Amino acid sequence: MAGPKIFHLLLPVLLLSSSTANITTKPSSKNIPRTPPPLPILPLPSASQLAWQQGEMAMFLHFGPNTFTDSEWGSGHADPSIFFPKNLDSRQWAAVAAATGFSHVVLTAKHHDGFCLWPSSYTNYSVRSSPWSSGEGDVVADLAAAAHEFGLGFGIYLSPWDRHEPCYGKSLEYNEYYLGQMTELLTSYGDIQEVWLDGAPGKVEKDMVYLFDSWFELIHQLQPKAVIFSDAGPDVRWIGNEAAISGTTCWSLFNKSSAAIGNTEAKYALEGDPYGHDWVAPECDVSIRTGWFWHSSENPKSPMTLLDIYYTSVGRNCLLILNVPPNSSGLISDEDIQVLQNFTAMRHTIFSQNLAKDAIVSASSTRGGPDESHFSPSNVIEEGIYSYWAPDEFQATWTLILDLGQSISFNVLQAQEPIQMGQRVVEFHADVLKEGEWKIIANGTTIGYKRLLLFPIVKVQFVRFVVDKSRADPLISYLGIYFDPFSPSHNLLSTSRRSSFNNIRDLDLRASRNSSRVSVI
Repeated sequence: MAGPKIFHLLLPVLLLSSSTANITTKPSSKNIPRTPPPLPILPLPSASQLAWQQGEMAMFLHFGPNTFTDSEWGSGHADPSIFFPKNLDSRQWAAVAAATGFSHVVLTAKHHDGFCLWPSSYTNYSVRSSPWSSGEGDVVADLAAAAHEFGLGFGIYLSPWDRHEPCYGKSLEYNEYYLGQMTELLTSYGDIQEVWLDGAPGKVEKDMVYLFDSWFELIHQLQPKAVIFSDAGPDVRWIGNEAAISGTTCWSLFNKSSAAIGNTEAKYALEGDPYGHDWVAPECDVSIRTGWFWHSSENPKSPMTLLDIYYTSVGRNCLLILNVPPNSSGLISDEDIQVLQNFTAMRHTIFSQNLAKDAIVSASSTRGGPDESHFSPSNVIEEGIYSYWAPDEFQATWTLILDLGQSISFNVLQAQEPIQMGQRVVEFHADVLKEGEWKIIANGTTIGYKRLLLFPIVKVQFVRFVVDKSRADPLISYLGIYFDPFSPSHNLLSTSRRSSFNNIRDLDLRASRNSSRVSVI
C-alpha cells in the first residue's frame, strides 16, 4: 500500500487506473478548428423552463380573506369587508424576497374562496367591494410593480376551485369565467414568469370539468415566457408532497401522457422518468408555517429546518417555492423575516466560496483531446452551467480528479449538469484518497440542474468524481466542495437511500469498469 509521502509519484498511475486517459497531444496551431459540442440529448428545457430553474427559489404569498378569518380553505361566503389590511405594503414583501435570495414571487390572486385580489370585472367578490383603499386598491398591481422594482419575477395563482362563483359546477360557463379572469391577469400586469394552479376541489364539491388544455394554450399564447405549474405540468410538475422533500432520484424527464392533474402516481411525480419524452421539471412547495395562510397562533419553522429543506429540494434538482404568508396588517411578520435572514446567512456561510476553486482538475479524457480548452476539466470549477467538461467519445470510464493543493475539511459536494444539453447522469459517486486508497464519501442516482450531497466531514487533498452510468456521454458543468458547520454529521440526506434501476439496461448506458468500491464512510 502506498503511503501519503509517495502519493505524488503515484497520482498519474491512479488516474490512469481509473480511466482510459487520452494522452494524444494535438499540435499547437491557431488554424486547428474547434471541436464542436456533443449533440444535445432530448428532451431539452425551453428557454422559459431554463430561466425558471436557474432561479432556484420562489416566494409564495398566500393572502386574502382567510388571513382575517383564521381559515385555510375559505367558505366563499365571508363578507368582503373582512379584507382590510391597514398597513399593506407589497414593497416590503418584494424587498424581503429579494434580500433573502428568492428569484420570483407568486401571489394567490384568487384562492378557493373565490375572492379576487384585483378588481376583476367578472365578479363583485373582490377588493373592489372591500374597505381597503376605499375599494380602489389592487394587490396584484401593487405586487407586480414592487417585484419589477426589486428585480424579481412575478407569478400568479388562480384557483380553479371557486366556492363563491354561482356558475361553478356548470363546466362550460365556469371555464369561460375562469379564462376571462385568467386573461385579465395575463394582460394587465406585465410579464408573468409562473402561472400556478392545482386540481382542487375538495371531495364533496360539485362535479366540475376543467378544460386544462384550453387554459394552457391561452396562457402560453398570452404569456409565452411563463411556465405553468400543476400536478402534472405542462411545464413544471409537483413532486407530490407539501414538505419539499424530493426523491433522491429526480429526473426532469417526464411523460405528460402518463400523468393527469389530480391523478398522477406519487412515485412517478416524485422521481420523474429516465425514459421520459417531455421536459417537466419538479417544483417543491412548503410553507414557512404550519398553514398556508397566516395565523397568529403559529410560529415559523427554524432556519435549520429551512436548510434541511434546501438540501431536499434545490439540492435534488428542484425549484423550492416557499410560502411566506403576510399577516392581517398586510406585512410579512418580523419573526418570519428573522428566520429568512438567518436561513440566508447559513446558506451564505456554506456556499459563498467553493473550497475547490483553486484545484487542479484532471480527467479520464477530454473531448477533442487535452488541448481543447472548450471542454477542459478545469471548466467544472467555474460557476454556471454554460461551460462544462465533456469527455471524449466512446470511453469506458468518466472520471474527474480534483487536487486541492492541501488537505481541506468539507462535508458537502455540489454537482451540476449543463441541462441545456439534456439531463444525462444516471448514477455517480464521489470518493477521496485516504491512506493510498479511494474511499467513497457519497453517491447518487441523478444530478440535473443541481445536486447537493451531505456527508460526514472528511479532510483530504484529492477528490475523485466518477460517473458510473449515463444516458449519453456525461457533461459536468460544476463541481463544488463546501463546509456546512450547521448540519449534524449523521444527517446523510443524500446517501440514505439509493434507488434501484432494475430496468435501466434498456438505455444506452456505459458503466464504469472500476470495481474497487468500498463502503461509504
